[in-house]
Amino acid sequence: MSRDLINSICAALPGAEVSDPWGGGHDAWKVGGKMFACMGTANDGVSVKCADVETAQMLIDAGAGVKAPYFHRSWIRIPMDAPEDELRHRITSSYDIMRGSLTKKLQAALPPRG
Repeated sequence: MSRDLINSICAALPGAEVSDPWGGGHDAWKVGGKMFACMGTANDGVSVKCADVETAQMLIDAGAGVKAPYFHRSWIRIPMDAPEDELRHRITSSYDIMRGSLTKKLQAALPPRG
């Protein structure tokens, strides 16, 4: 998979915005100001939020990803060569987690989730 494909998956999510908060070519995707996906400059994967630390560890143990460097233990990095459906599922799950953590007012201000 490519960086462009991952960015297109993220961009298709309602209210998703990209920024480069650390400079140097990072893609940090946010919804309502909360990050749900991030790619570094090494192009070795995308870091996504899991529901909890236990879910992240289960995915790491299953070989679906590795602990995301510099992130909380509830984040994993999915490799770029993961199947497209797995990438899409993990990115949209992370988006749903972060969108669901927003205040009701912020959630209502976002475009509806199709």
